[in-house]
Amino acid sequence: MIIHQLSVFLENRPGQLCNVTELLAQNHVDMQALNIAETADYGVLRLIVDAPQRAASILREHGFIVRETPVVQALVPDKPGGLNEVLRIIADADIDIEYMYSVLGQQNGLAYMIFRVADTEKLDAVLKTGI
Repeated sequence: MIIHQLSVFLENRPGQLCNVTELLAQNHVDMQALNIAETADYGVLRLIVDAPQRAASILREHGFIVRETPVVQALVPDKPGGLNEVLRIIADADIDIEYMYSVLGQQNGLAYMIFRVADTEKLDAVLKTGI
């Protein structure tokens, strides 16, 4: 399923991540997944939330730089080799993964992964037919 990810650019200084999560909590935005990538000067917080447009607006109002990106949320069997099954389907379709991370929690024996690829429509179609 194609969903929207928020990328929030954070200065590398104490309290930046807490400021983001506090704003989201105060505005009743539920975080479903997060990932942080960092460099020497800044970090990129990638978020999946229940209300991405509203969350982006709130964060921008408070001075954060936010980018919205389409990503693919995929079901992964929560068992040994489950992720490999999904990655094999993706590799066989000749799709390059830019990055990926997991969603918090799992349901009915299924975990969820977030995939960023160049062609989200292609990956979404491949996963719908291949799993």
